Amino acid sequence: MKENIYITRKLPSSIIEKLEKSFHIDMWEKEEEAIPRELLLEKVKEAKGLLCMLTETIDEEVMEAAPNLKVISNMAVGYNNINVNEATKRGILVTNTPGVLTETTADLTFALLMATARRLVEASSYLREGNWQTWSPMQLTGMDIFGATLGIIGFGRIGQAVARRAKGFQMEVLYYNRSRKREAEEEIGATYVDFKTVLTKSDFICLLLPYSPEVHHLISKNELSFMKKTAVLINTARGGIVDEEALYHALKNKEIWAAGLDVFEKEPVDLSHPLLTLSNVVTLPHIGSASIATRMKMAQLAADNLHNALSNRGTVMKVNDPVQA
Repeated sequence: MKENIYITRKLPSSIIEKLEKSFHIDMWEKEEEAIPRELLLEKVKEAKGLLCMLTETIDEEVMEAAPNLKVISNMAVGYNNINVNEATKRGILVTNTPGVLTETTADLTFALLMATARRLVEASSYLREGNWQTWSPMQLTGMDIFGATLGIIGFGRIGQAVARRAKGFQMEVLYYNRSRKREAEEEIGATYVDFKTVLTKSDFICLLLPYSPEVHHLISKNELSFMKKTAVLINTARGGIVDEEALYHALKNKEIWAAGLDVFEKEPVDLSHPLLTLSNVVTLPHIGSASIATRMKMAQLAADNLHNALSNRGTVMKVNDPVQA
């Protein structure tokens, strides 16, 4: 008898074909809507494997409802939606999809930086709303990117990929990371500095570090106060890294110039969120990895992780080393 796998979002048939040969597949058949929590708790009861999205909170309650669960395959690089410590204690392996989205997310990060700096979204709305009546010297003026200083907080694969793009604009690249990356420094031409120096010296600051409780609200009122009044903050990492209330006040009071946000503390973001009222904020619906090719690679890797882990063969991108009962 085939073991049960539950998939929390509709995936292309080409992705699940391999899984279907070895396992019994049950899948939430909607692509644009997250599975209701109550249904998830029901569906995992018999599951040995779970392929989930960032939209699902896989906590102690879910694991308690799934006594047979052995593998949680997250279709994402980040995994702050999963209680990894609880999974480890219960002997459940957690996997993710690193590597495949590096260049796509770097593209989006730099695109968001450019759109925010040059007020592209605001300018498009200005034209469409019929406000373009004449030319004036300071109309919709933005910030220059070429030759500016870029500060990167989190110098992993994506941070380094963004730095390479910045070099094409002859930007000076400063970075802060928990560990110094000397080889990458030499290859890219980036300079390692302390956290406060990144904040005080940079014209653009990109947040590209993984989320963990240790970096919750890493950027808050105090850190924002160190930044230039002309600084632009870009966050394509995780929403919880930024204190959104502090950011709102800094932007509203012109303590910093603008922000580009692909992520929020609560997703989807509430349409009444104060940040959405500001013209100097460019907002996106968490689309950092949203190219067709990359999303297909992520889905395939998540499926392969699940298949290989349950079959006990092949490569598995492990997040934890679970305690075996």
